Amino acid sequence: MSKGIEGNAGQIAEKHIGQNGLATVPQIEALADQLSVCADQIHARVMKDIKAYNGKPVGDAEQATARALLDDELLLRQRANSLYADAATYVVKTLGKPQQHVMELTTAAAEKIRKIKMIGDVVGLVGGLLSLAGAAATGQPVPILAALDKIRLQVKTVEATMPKKPPLTPA
Repeated sequence: MSKGIEGNAGQIAEKHIGQNGLATVPQIEALADQLSVCADQIHARVMKDIKAYNGKPVGDAEQATARALLDDELLLRQRANSLYADAATYVVKTLGKPQQHVMELTTAAAEKIRKIKMIGDVVGLVGGLLSLAGAAATGQPVPILAALDKIRLQVKTVEATMPKKPPLTPA
């Protein structure tokens, strides 16, 4: 499933690269598509962690985190659906960031959600995605740019905490 989602995210991003992000109805719809892909990644990740317990008891903290993330998944889907429904009213003419930047950040977020080791580390990233979804609905550049910065910082934070790959030794 994740390979299909991953491929879908890349296709969405490539299809909707433009000069000024969120400036057309198709670009708003592309953001909604990307947010839906992120919601799919959240769901898959939570289910993977739940299944990893193999029927054994799950700790209270892990249960609370999983429930919160599933609630956030639902909220992210609702906001994406709202963007689809009202795309024409959410066009932002003066964002000042290219659509490619918006798509790259949301694609990176989906990938981090899929690969992150500790489920608790996903919470900040999901919060950034929810901020972006809500900000896009305002049609105002300032909250959108703030949400994009939050996602960028969360992606960097996640990357910094992930184990480094050992260097390849020449044969």
